[in-house]
Amino acid sequence: MDVVVGRVAKAHGITGELAVDVRTDSPELRFAVGKSMQAKLRDGTSRSLTVTAARPHAGRLLVRFAEVVTRDVAEALRGTLLLGSTDDLPPTDDPDEFYDHELEGLSAELVDGTKIGTVKEVLHGPGGELLVVIRDQGEALIPFVREIVPTVDVRGGRVVIDPPEGLLDAD
Repeated sequence: MDVVVGRVAKAHGITGELAVDVRTDSPELRFAVGKSMQAKLRDGTSRSLTVTAARPHAGRLLVRFAEVVTRDVAEALRGTLLLGSTDDLPPTDDPDEFYDHELEGLSAELVDGTKIGTVKEVLHGPGGELLVVIRDQGEALIPFVREIVPTVDVRGGRVVIDPPEGLLDAD
């Protein structure tokens, strides 16, 4: 399965370097020199790209790909999603650590077993992670902390939510 490991924000400089918003916990592995990845362009097409250099810069990663040698080519890749295979990820040794793709699609249930929705994605923010849960009433943002999400059962296909009062109330 492929997962998004980055998104091209913009061209950087005149030689085809790209500023990439990283969406992986392992950028040093995902963007290692020689690593190939699929790029899903805004028009829906895909192409393969091979990393020739990567370095951190201003909260982003500046990446050079063998196939991108001019600013015009780099500019055409703005908004492109960079995909990596989940097969490349090392196993997590901590039972309380999860990859985003393991959580996406899990059923979200209350402690009493009532299904409240499905985990759409995990948002990573400065205050911590949030589970985006799709509900009949729209989306709910659930802080991904043990006090509110006491159980994550990847094999069982569910997360258990113990929300404080008001968290799931419709606006």
